[in-house]
Amino acid sequence: MASEEEKTIFDVEAASTLVNELKSAYTAGKSRSYEWRISQVQCILKMVEHHEQDILDAVFSDLSKPAFEVSFFEVAMLKNTCTMVIKKLKHWMMPEKVKTSMTSFPSSAEIVPEPLGVVLVISPWNYPFLLSLDPVVGAIAAGNAVVLKPSEIAPATSALLAKLIREYMDNSLIRVVEGAVAETSALLEQKWDKICYTGNGRVGRIVMAAAAKHLTPVLLELGGKSPVVVDSGINLQVATRRIIAGKWACNNGQTCVAADYIITTKDYAPKLLDSLKHELEKFYGKNPLESKDLSRIVNANHFARLTKLLDEDKVSGKIVHGGERDKPNLKIAPTILLDVPRDSTIMNEEIFGPLLPIITVEKVEDSVDIINSGTKPLAAYLFTNNKKLKEHFVMAVSAGGMVVNDTVIHLAVDNLPFGGVQESGMGAYHGKFSFDAFSHKKAVLYRGFGGDVPVRYPPYTKGKLRLMKALISGSILGAIFALIGWSKD
Repeated sequence: MASEEEKTIFDVEAASTLVNELKSAYTAGKSRSYEWRISQVQCILKMVEHHEQDILDAVFSDLSKPAFEVSFFEVAMLKNTCTMVIKKLKHWMMPEKVKTSMTSFPSSAEIVPEPLGVVLVISPWNYPFLLSLDPVVGAIAAGNAVVLKPSEIAPATSALLAKLIREYMDNSLIRVVEGAVAETSALLEQKWDKICYTGNGRVGRIVMAAAAKHLTPVLLELGGKSPVVVDSGINLQVATRRIIAGKWACNNGQTCVAADYIITTKDYAPKLLDSLKHELEKFYGKNPLESKDLSRIVNANHFARLTKLLDEDKVSGKIVHGGERDKPNLKIAPTILLDVPRDSTIMNEEIFGPLLPIITVEKVEDSVDIINSGTKPLAAYLFTNNKKLKEHFVMAVSAGGMVVNDTVIHLAVDNLPFGGVQESGMGAYHGKFSFDAFSHKKAVLYRGFGGDVPVRYPPYTKGKLRLMKALISGSILGAIFALIGWSKD
């Protein structure tokens, strides 16, 4: 008799069976209807409303994340997404009428959004609830069958998602697969119609390589080193509070769009540093390791990775605030470093934690060259009242997203896409962009049997060629002259 572990093993064969089951259900057409899509989004909304405390408890178990952060950044934002879909989905699903050309006259045309098929969503551990279900909502809204693979690094949330989706959702078209590398690898062996992965570049390359075997399109959100440029002549207290909110009050720096480093001028750095220290003490007290408003580091591996960044010879003497650690409880205090060498590890890898280096320059405009010398970030932030600097920054810096005079808050704007560029990702989702990400825009041209002219058919003549060129160029007058000339041939 097989053991319980053997009964529940999820391998390539099990993954293939799962995908085939979902493909059969999808092919039957159930997920295409407006009614099914809305009903499933309503189920997610009901699920969140009925189990909000369970969600808070699970995320706290995984990350010690304050309930305030989970309630706002995960629960409320997901509710908002569901409400938006329920309100606007019918309009999103409508074909878009477009103009036709003289070449196809008489005709009409439209762009029809259709679901891609069976999609895979692989979610991260840092926002384990929101970043699991936000793309799932988009995939469902677009009419797809979905497999969600939550992160094993957030096991409590993963287990809760599996339980709730099994209870609330249509399991013939929406499923959860728990597990770690083996299960993810088995899933990646399958042929999907799209894969959405949120995480780091190393795994992103693995996902993309697996997808390439089947020519499967991918949506990758990969993070990166998001800079904050701080100009002088600003409201320093407000700027400082917003930097702190986007760094330490977002999962203690374990956020893909969190500030990864600051660039400011040598003259302004002391004022900025003093303000950061002052506001950090107001927020988290004199001993931040005891603060209940700071998340812990997710696990021992990430704790060791972050302490290694701090202990590097080039960096250890650059700490100007914080640096305290509590290994048993996986806590690291908000830490600021000044003028760390550009070739140090901390300046060449995404930090994803509570460490914040400050780089100083002679003039603030030099920041653009520093940012552009590295890989393109997922987000870039600028604090300034200088209109010319704003315009130059927006034009010259390439990033997945950008905020002027704040940080991370662009994620709360439903009408903005969320995604990266080059090594920080490809594709985007969020609100209507999620619907678009999991839809194919199908071009449809309608014609009757009238208006058929011999110009497109052999035998070809110079007159026919002149007329076709005129039609393609859209020149009515040219078409008339060509037609006259053709009639004389």
